[in-house]
Amino acid sequence: MSALWSVGAGLLLLLLWVRHRGLEAVLVHHRWVFVCLFLLPLSILFDIYYQLRAWAVWRLHSAPRQHAQRVRHIQAQVREWKNEGSKRYMCTGRPGWLTVSLRVGKYKKIHKNIMINLMDVLEVDSERQVVRVEPLVTMGQLTAHLNPMGWTIPVVPELDDLTVGGLIMGTGIESSSHIYGLFQHTCVAYELVLADGSLVRCSPTENSELFYAVPWSCGTLGFLVAAEIKMIPAKKYVKIHYEPVRGLQKICEKFTEESKKKENSFVEGLLYSLDEAVIMTGVLTDEAEQSKINRIGNYYKPWFFKHVEKYLKADRTGIEYIPARQYYHRHTRSIFWELQDIIPFGNNPVFRYLFGWMVPPKISLLKLTQGEAIRKLYEQHHVVQDMLVPMKSLEKSIQTFHVDLNVYPLWLCPFILPNNPGMVHPKGDEAELYVDIGAYGEPKRKQFEARASMRQMEKFVRSVHGFQMLYADCYMTREEFWDMFDGSLYHKLREQMNCKDAFPEVQYPAEQLQSGSIILQLPSAGGGGAALLGVSCMAAELPDSGFCSKLSTEMDVYGPDETNDKPVAGISLSCNSVMHIVCNCAFSDPVLHGFALLNLELLRGVVTPPTTDLAWCSLGMLLEKEEPFPTTPVGIQDCGFSHIDPWITLWMKFLDKAVEFDLGDAFRDKGLRS
Repeated sequence: MSALWSVGAGLLLLLLWVRHRGLEAVLVHHRWVFVCLFLLPLSILFDIYYQLRAWAVWRLHSAPRQHAQRVRHIQAQVREWKNEGSKRYMCTGRPGWLTVSLRVGKYKKIHKNIMINLMDVLEVDSERQVVRVEPLVTMGQLTAHLNPMGWTIPVVPELDDLTVGGLIMGTGIESSSHIYGLFQHTCVAYELVLADGSLVRCSPTENSELFYAVPWSCGTLGFLVAAEIKMIPAKKYVKIHYEPVRGLQKICEKFTEESKKKENSFVEGLLYSLDEAVIMTGVLTDEAEQSKINRIGNYYKPWFFKHVEKYLKADRTGIEYIPARQYYHRHTRSIFWELQDIIPFGNNPVFRYLFGWMVPPKISLLKLTQGEAIRKLYEQHHVVQDMLVPMKSLEKSIQTFHVDLNVYPLWLCPFILPNNPGMVHPKGDEAELYVDIGAYGEPKRKQFEARASMRQMEKFVRSVHGFQMLYADCYMTREEFWDMFDGSLYHKLREQMNCKDAFPEVQYPAEQLQSGSIILQLPSAGGGGAALLGVSCMAAELPDSGFCSKLSTEMDVYGPDETNDKPVAGISLSCNSVMHIVCNCAFSDPVLHGFALLNLELLRGVVTPPTTDLAWCSLGMLLEKEEPFPTTPVGIQDCGFSHIDPWITLWMKFLDKAVEFDLGDAFRDKGLRS
């Protein structure tokens, strides 16, 4: 009874403290409170549900029977989209917060969502050594299913919740990739529903061009409904050798040397500073020295990256035997080292023994509950990036990461990149050894500015013929993007399969329109009409027919406000004239339509001339672009500004005005009153 009173008193004190500090302040500066009390228990419930579901589905053998029915439902949704006139792009209906990427895909709000409920293992073919799975099968689910049967897959990306579909449509890597390549290179066939609703299978010998174009396409060629992945025999343990290395040149030489050795089943490096690292090599084995077995996946064990750091601090080498499945998911409990920023005491022995069994919180739940303040904080003061660069550029790349970001630890993972067709391949005709440099955490560089720093990093990666993983924030323009990636096969198939009206181009989901690809040409003063016509909506050269044809056929042209009818650059508009366009052009998406009306109210309500120009420009983007925006353009970066731009104060005034309006029916009544 006394224990209950203690718990009750503790909760009461906690609630009083939250009330005193304010909920938002607690969520931003003491996020661990919310995570420990709510998200960790919820994460356990999520895991229990999905594990029980996967077990029941496999025991009842229901997945193969239901798969065909679910695929037909996807085809029916695509055909329904066609019958509706193909007005909007399509995308998967899976909520953005459910993905492992820390970014939330806002484009889903304005696209036609195709519901894809495919999350089961369909078949394990021991003779062909192939497992056939649906796209939402996770790595944790797959290894738990295959390992007891004596199988595994060649490349097992670390985090439990990474899905097969995300690893194919994006990419995936593991410390075995120096032998097998990226996750896509271990796949032998894909099944997709295309833009016309047809179901096709592709492999290196069947629809081969589509097979090589699918990886990295981010779902912009079709909907993945199944994949076949190679299997290899599983073994009980991974024998790991830890070797601390000091001096950047020696680190790069040692890492390159070990990466070239095919006898190493696994190669990985953790760089703790510019000139301190631990290089790890491993081999699969069924035999182990009992005194050296380390079950690193047990909930009370230290986080793996902290365990590895002990060898560096002690300046000694070491050998351990880690159970194979625990090795595959060695970075899961600490989400690499991201969890130390969320639960600073998470690696404390007391916390591990009492609550470690609940760790980690689901990334999806962290995203769902992060709120706008935390999202902005992460966007501007946090980095989650993987850059793939040639091994020969490793030393120069690490120096660049240090100067531009100064984030440690850095994750080093080698991989062989074959010269296959598609978006990602070496510059030469032969396979080449590359390395993934992963930066996850808060940059220590002084005056770090996310957009400027990442654009500098992207420029460097392009210069060495490297690639950026597309799960992360991408700030490249369209021209820069296709300078990094080979789009020849991709664009050819989009043309052949009529994908242009069905799916956005790959870089739009990748960049979320935060990459500066929206370019505004602001006038120096006044002249709203010039601002309106001076907008270049996308970095691509879009035809100027949509907006101008509406002007010439539907209305008279007036000045940029009610008191000035002097033409600017040949054409300018009044609020009433633009209102006529908005009401008669009927944006296909109500969110964009409502935002256009909001801009008109802002033009009436905000009198500062530069802010008025911003409203004209924002409205101009909506009118000029015939295709839907992948995101609703309401943020500062959506209109080409960084948070340090002098326009920021004016733009914030613009947004402050926006919140005064009701976005429901009352708002539309305001907007339609001219």
